[in-house]
Amino acid sequence: MTRALDLAALAWPVGRLGEALSVLARRRGLAPGKLDLAEPAEEASADLLDRWIGAAVAAMGLEAEPVEAAYGEVESLVRRASPALLRLPGEGSPRFLPLLGAGRRSARVLDAEHRVRRVPVDLLCAVLRSERDARLGPEVDRLLAEADVPPRRRAKARAALLAERLAATRIGGCWLLGLPPGAPPWAAVRQAGLPGRAAVLVVSHMMQHTLLLLSWWVLGLGVLRGRLDPGWLIAWALLQLSFIPFRSLELWTAGVLSVCAGRLLKRRLMTGALKIEPEEIRHQGAGQLLSRILNAEALETFALTGSHVGAITLSELVLAVPILAAGAAGWVHVALLLAWVGVTAWLGRRYYLQRRTWTGARLEMTYDLVEQMVGHRTRLAQQSTGRWHAQEDRDLERYLDLSGELDRRAALMRSVIPRGWLLLSLAALAVPFVRGTATTASLAVTLGGSLFAWWAFWKMTRGLGEMAEAGVAWREVAPIFHAAGRRETVAPEAELLSAAAPAAGDEAHVVVEAHDLVFRYGERADPALAGCALTIQAGERLLLEGPSGGGKSTLGSVLSGLRIPQSGLLLLEGLDRHSLGLDGWRKRAVAAPQFQENHVLTDTFAFNLLMGREWPPRPGDLEEAEAVCRELGLGELLDRMPSGLNQMVGESGWQLSHGEKSRLYIARALLQRAELIVLDESFAALDPESLRQALGCVLRRARTLLVIAHP
Repeated sequence: MTRALDLAALAWPVGRLGEALSVLARRRGLAPGKLDLAEPAEEASADLLDRWIGAAVAAMGLEAEPVEAAYGEVESLVRRASPALLRLPGEGSPRFLPLLGAGRRSARVLDAEHRVRRVPVDLLCAVLRSERDARLGPEVDRLLAEADVPPRRRAKARAALLAERLAATRIGGCWLLGLPPGAPPWAAVRQAGLPGRAAVLVVSHMMQHTLLLLSWWVLGLGVLRGRLDPGWLIAWALLQLSFIPFRSLELWTAGVLSVCAGRLLKRRLMTGALKIEPEEIRHQGAGQLLSRILNAEALETFALTGSHVGAITLSELVLAVPILAAGAAGWVHVALLLAWVGVTAWLGRRYYLQRRTWTGARLEMTYDLVEQMVGHRTRLAQQSTGRWHAQEDRDLERYLDLSGELDRRAALMRSVIPRGWLLLSLAALAVPFVRGTATTASLAVTLGGSLFAWWAFWKMTRGLGEMAEAGVAWREVAPIFHAAGRRETVAPEAELLSAAAPAAGDEAHVVVEAHDLVFRYGERADPALAGCALTIQAGERLLLEGPSGGGKSTLGSVLSGLRIPQSGLLLLEGLDRHSLGLDGWRKRAVAAPQFQENHVLTDTFAFNLLMGREWPPRPGDLEEAEAVCRELGLGELLDRMPSGLNQMVGESGWQLSHGEKSRLYIARALLQRAELIVLDESFAALDPESLRQALGCVLRRARTLLVIAHP
């Protein structure tokens, strides 16, 4: 207990929580921004503290990820979590401990005086587990006493029993600090330590070749002197053996570098896919979206492999410079090497342009193929079979022509670059050889340097091909990559405003207030909404009717936050988009879009219902989801499905009818418990009986309702 009290003395009080976060971020090189947010009160609840930490870290331009671990995994969490903020359990005011990092035995923490202290890992884990241990500890102690376990073994036995009994217990109170996925790429790369790993990779590769060259220099020196002593052979063998650890270091570093860089890329692309605006991709078909996914994978594979090959070949060319300078042709040979590097870059660019054209043709064929597969039934019913393949044949002929040209460019690059250098190098070597001004040693050095550079050029051709493929893939993936960097200007208090949101059952208040809204799609001259104004009170049930193309769906998407108006005033519960942020807005206003813009994902029925809430769900969430489904008339569907709510649905699972999908979309919106629910043509596919049942459920459960329908 005394050791636990000593650890608590190092912790920060809740009144200095913002300072603790800022100091922790600065110590780990995260460059936090200014925090202009009042500290939470000492009696703040755990939920309010979670929201405050999220708002504070977001205001500093960082990200805080709350994590928890099973009872037996706490030690692993402490060793891997850095930088992190730990909440120490105990009664009274919450106290926090900033964690800088941990090793096998000790962890580095920051005390309230900004000093780095070392704390035993087992002590830190014991404190984090103390609340759980206190509940079950007396019972375990009595059991050990009754079993007459020797005192010297009692501690290990007690820990093993507690770990067994509390295996399913989760321990939280830990927030991992880091850069958000949309942070500047170089900052994310630097924070992940990739430049240092890349330097280790290049240096280890250069050391390998340095040792290799030295070993052959030692062997060649002995041969040229006309005698080979055992000492020379031993030196050669030792240099060869020294090659092994550097080779192992290079391979290990390359693997770690690939994993870390791939994780950063995938994380950013996932964030970009969620941030990209619907208008940017609504004109693209299924084939184009599929190609972006494939190109994202190609970008990771070819960019990392090509960068690795390019880095090591450039390092080899750098090593070739002093070798050639010491040879028979001297700096003339070095100038030829640099000139040939320029020729290689020119040929590589020509190959890249040709590959870009070829890839464009291939992707166009892929787009058409996917679209034809999706619309196969329509094509089968409405298009003559004699016309099915006319355009395909023309596209295939063009693709074959481009493939032939690409193969010729690739063969030219792979043959000209290494062999051309070898011929050029031998021509430069011929001049001093014919004149007789070169010694045997200088000729041997020049020949060795030429072959060394030839091997680098030979590998460079492979790297150029992969870099060209990565460059082509980048053109497809770049919009998603850049979308991740979009930052929404949100007030720091946005996460805390949810606590002040009016709850169900409060007296009538204005939910939506809009004045002079204007919205237009893309570059269209005519706006879809022009001067729109409305007010929606809490508890109202509104029906919005109008002709097709009149802007009904556009208004619904603007109110639910799916689209942002170009001008006008729009308030949701008295707050604008800047105050609430996108997440806060969509927690209060939820829409079920039209059928063609809504989707059933290939997952369980429960996931499709509760995807707008926290996942995995709690038992109460599943009970509420089933109740809503039965009120909407989906009870028979649940009874037919072998796994009920856990039945896989979607393209590769249980197939739902049109009406069943419509009611699934309605249930999905209702289960988000938003203040405003917008249903866009959600009842159009229902028969009169199902419509009456579904409408009754919606009217009972929706707090404020806007239904969009045709007259």
